[in-house]
Amino acid sequence: MIDKADIDKTNAWPFVEAKKLLRERSENIKKKGKIILQTGYGPSGLPHIGTFGEVARTSMVVNALNYLTDVPKEIITFSDDMDGLRKIPENVPNQDLLKKNLHKPLTVVPDPFGKFSSFGEHNNEMLKEFLNKFNFNYKFVSSTDLYFNGFFNDSLKIILENLNEIMNIILPTLGKDRQKTYSPFLPICPDTGTVLEIPIMEIDKKKFKVVFDNKGKQLEKSILDGNCKLQWKVDWAMRWFALDVDFEMYGKDLIESAILSTKIIKVLGKKNPSGFSYELFLDDKGEKISKSKGNGITIDEWLNYASPESLSMFMYQNPKRAKKLYKEIVSKTVDEYFDFMEKSRTQNKLQVLMNPLWHVHNGEIPHENSIMSFSMLLNLVETSNADSKDLLWKFIKKNKPDININKYPIFDQLVEYAIKYFNEVIKKNKIYKKPNEIEIKALNALVKKLEQCNEKMTPEELQTEIYTVGKENGYKENLRDWFKLIYQVVFGDENGPRMGFFISFFGLAETRNLIKKKINDV
Repeated sequence: MIDKADIDKTNAWPFVEAKKLLRERSENIKKKGKIILQTGYGPSGLPHIGTFGEVARTSMVVNALNYLTDVPKEIITFSDDMDGLRKIPENVPNQDLLKKNLHKPLTVVPDPFGKFSSFGEHNNEMLKEFLNKFNFNYKFVSSTDLYFNGFFNDSLKIILENLNEIMNIILPTLGKDRQKTYSPFLPICPDTGTVLEIPIMEIDKKKFKVVFDNKGKQLEKSILDGNCKLQWKVDWAMRWFALDVDFEMYGKDLIESAILSTKIIKVLGKKNPSGFSYELFLDDKGEKISKSKGNGITIDEWLNYASPESLSMFMYQNPKRAKKLYKEIVSKTVDEYFDFMEKSRTQNKLQVLMNPLWHVHNGEIPHENSIMSFSMLLNLVETSNADSKDLLWKFIKKNKPDININKYPIFDQLVEYAIKYFNEVIKKNKIYKKPNEIEIKALNALVKKLEQCNEKMTPEELQTEIYTVGKENGYKENLRDWFKLIYQVVFGDENGPRMGFFISFFGLAETRNLIKKKINDV
């Protein structure tokens, strides 16, 4: 049981944000008897892993809130699916079909996959499918639905009433040319069906209509019932206002938009939500992950190689720091997951609150004895040539027959992941070193030393013998280079497992044969 004193002391970021939210929104929460947290999604491209991260992190704040207050909480996952399609995503089929429907609302653009009634609906359904895999408790809300069913009408009327003040907030942030054409109301063209960004000529506040200048031709539109949508910054503020949002996190690239939306909601008569800006996700080249490019690792790919909990843990760590998100990061994250599970065994209650797995598992960290790291398991996949889960388990049990698979459900799942991850990600990046004569002599000395060892020796004793061989063969001053040589020749990488531990699992004879084979192969 977590003590209140420990909760007061912890600086784990979900608790920091939860306390800040309760402090900043106390009056609003008391009035409505509910806490509303929002996450935003623009379905202009396939949902990427960053979108998942926003829901995962918001769920962690809800978990922290559950230890601070009994007030009901609700996460709204809002899809801005009435937005116009501005550019064609690179990672979808039927590009020509999308080109013909540029600038139309996403819920009008045909689905290039041919599965749903629109591209917006396709991406919305994909997002919900991903989120449901993680058992998130959320309420999905469609912008199109709320515009067309009149939910936003009262808020749109207030925006029209305060249009001058809102324009005074937005216009100074725009260039001179854009200032001349800017309108927070974007009408849907009756001829083309596209979302128009055209200037306002006249306003009829009594009838809630606006006359636009559509390239010299007057276009009269009601602002209600989905005839117009709002430009992004004003739309965001209106969303906060209409849904009475208490908390929303957003990427660093939206900080300026959040500042403007904060000013706008105050004009509308409400206080802005408690906010939390996070750093962006980057691909292996350091570029921002984009829905239109489809760069970085997808949610499906991660779940093909590792558990949902490992992905959630990746999202928990250092949200204020830019994070590279690509396939090779998976194995490192999985090993960290097991490290944190092991640490939780000896941590006190305050330390447990700082453990990422407490937040990933809603306060219930699983406990399972460690057999080996994911990185070492990947080495075993390579060296054993195991191509199935059963075969890899047979190899593990060959050297450790006392292992009961039923007591290791997490590791059992990891065995299956390891085979996929090695063959689809690791294998293609392997570069095996061709040792020179001096290096071959040192490696042969290691083989001879292993011939003198026996299976009863502990991993630490085997490790000591490997150190001794390195010292006796020119690596006394730099044993790091000695192990680097072993890893490059045997595993095709500059890094590898702790060799004493690896040998204890792989077997002395098997390791000797492996080293001899690698020397002869390259």
